[in-house]
Amino acid sequence: MDRKLARKKGARRRSPEQDAKTPRIRFGEQMREFLHRNMNWFLVAGFALLLLQDIFGTHGVLAMRRTQLQAKEVQQEIERLNEENRKLQNRVQHLKSDPATLEGIARDEMHLKRPGEYVFPIQPKPSPQPSETLKKP
Repeated sequence: MDRKLARKKGARRRSPEQDAKTPRIRFGEQMREFLHRNMNWFLVAGFALLLLQDIFGTHGVLAMRRTQLQAKEVQQEIERLNEENRKLQNRVQHLKSDPATLEGIARDEMHLKRPGEYVFPIQPKPSPQPSETLKKP
């Protein structure tokens, strides 16, 4: 406390004998005063750090939002795969129960024929190139 008064009054220079006579403030007391004076700033800084951690941290708001979007995408993929699976199961059921479907696949994909039938394969015309269509007058 004496130091503060001395600073305010003009801070006269003291001789080394006068410095030896004045009681020195211990480090612990100085630290306690420093913490007491600046406690509000430490609390504000700590609160700001916690707020930043809650927003940008590993388990913060942004990470949670990103995880929710990923979960939504995975759920949509699961629904798409379930629909595809249902269609394939219907096709398997048709193949097992409908002889006309099985015969159509055998003729189209495996190029099979019944006894006594003749198959005349016809090659499709190649589609014209874009450059060829422009050159025709």
